[in-house]
Amino acid sequence: MKNGAYMLSCIALVAVAVYGLSAEGASAAGKRPNVLIIIADDCTYNDLPLYGGQNVKTPVIDSLASEGLTFNNAFLSIAMCNPCRTELYTGLYPARSGACWNHSSARPDTKSIVHHLGELGYRVGLTGKKHVNGKGGVFLMELVKGLELSCVSQTARFDDAGMKRFMGRNDSQPFCMIVGLVVPHSPWTVGRPENFDQAKLKLPPNIADTPETRSDFAKYLAEIEVLDEHVGRTLAALDETGHAGDTIVIFTSEQGSQFPGNKWTNWNTGIHTGFIVRWPGVVEGGGRTDAVIQYADVLPTLVDVAGGKHHPGEFDGSSFLPVLKGKTNKHRDYAYLMHNNIPEGPPYPIRAVTDGTYHYIRNLSPENLYIEKHVMGEMKWHDYWPTWLAKTGPSQKESLNEGALRLVNRFMRRPAEELYRIDQDTYEMNNLIEDDKLKKVKRRLSAELDRWMAQQGDPGASIDTEEQWRAAKKGEHFSQHNAIEPR
Repeated sequence: MKNGAYMLSCIALVAVAVYGLSAEGASAAGKRPNVLIIIADDCTYNDLPLYGGQNVKTPVIDSLASEGLTFNNAFLSIAMCNPCRTELYTGLYPARSGACWNHSSARPDTKSIVHHLGELGYRVGLTGKKHVNGKGGVFLMELVKGLELSCVSQTARFDDAGMKRFMGRNDSQPFCMIVGLVVPHSPWTVGRPENFDQAKLKLPPNIADTPETRSDFAKYLAEIEVLDEHVGRTLAALDETGHAGDTIVIFTSEQGSQFPGNKWTNWNTGIHTGFIVRWPGVVEGGGRTDAVIQYADVLPTLVDVAGGKHHPGEFDGSSFLPVLKGKTNKHRDYAYLMHNNIPEGPPYPIRAVTDGTYHYIRNLSPENLYIEKHVMGEMKWHDYWPTWLAKTGPSQKESLNEGALRLVNRFMRRPAEELYRIDQDTYEMNNLIEDDKLKKVKRRLSAELDRWMAQQGDPGASIDTEEQWRAAKKGEHFSQHNAIEPR
């Protein structure tokens, strides 16, 4: 790994000398900013106070937002760890990168952040959770020791010595440091859940109110407190290297939590992510933007910031550098979303699109029941799901928890199409698909989804199979021969 990282650095320095830098991002190599990307793990964006969360305090994340720009409409294509991180690191949508399932692999020889920033002279390191795969050296980051590697560990080890050495090692060469935290990913065993009065918790409307749910929600919130602490320790490590003033800091909450209706879905609380960018001297602190972005836009933006050039079609995403510079409050027209349920349960393919106001979802196999094995089957760490079906209503006199039953039906039995106004209904409890006043909105979003699937060569339901998933893990992905050139 060390030899690989050294070779990439050598290649990068030659590439900079040969190709030079564009004027839009950095004007000179010495002025190119470092990059620090901090990734939470399964944190529902609107459980954070920054996005309206009322149960937990996150003073560090709030402070970071006061120094940077908060994105109100940031999304990721798939609400699962492996594919969303692949999107983040490649600038590609899932069908094109090949990471269309969880625990899958990118297409062989896909270029990632390692190559794109490496060619511009950056050294790229990662500490903590990685969870991306690809044959042919796709994700050959320099692995930095110190942070917990496993997201299902019952501890969350955090030793910042390695990241400080990496960030402070060579002041003449810019760095990109990726910090993959493992909180608040289940099993929710770190932190202090006793800090929360379970009776006073304000549960989101998309999860059922039972004592077991409240207990597990308190454990989840305790890990968000640990998340905030770890973000603070990461920023402190950056400060100690003396690079806080010349480093772009990106924080993202990743996809939603493992409570039903968030992760493993295309609903808003699954694919909507918290996103902050701090860039001293460039980004005005304390601002918010409604510009729609998604993970595929991050790498093109970093290449742009670093002064690099890329040819049309190299990325699916595009640079939102003008948004960071305050030149515009608009970026893309649509964010594109998908879900393949294998290997997390039986097939249940979903495709969706949002313009930041309306969110259109197409369930490709609505005749099937939706089943997610971690929530409804294995239950290694949590047992709240059975209580949603038991006699645990607001009063023991009730024979059934009617509210919980409605949520179970919502989760498992879905219509062919759904339409929501997510700026007013963030938990998407009111399906507007039959609203005659919104027929034009539905047609517009449905047509855009068709266009995107065709452009990506996405076959749809036929790839949500065990065979396709296992083939992709071996680097034998489905063909994109029907893909249409990007317009």
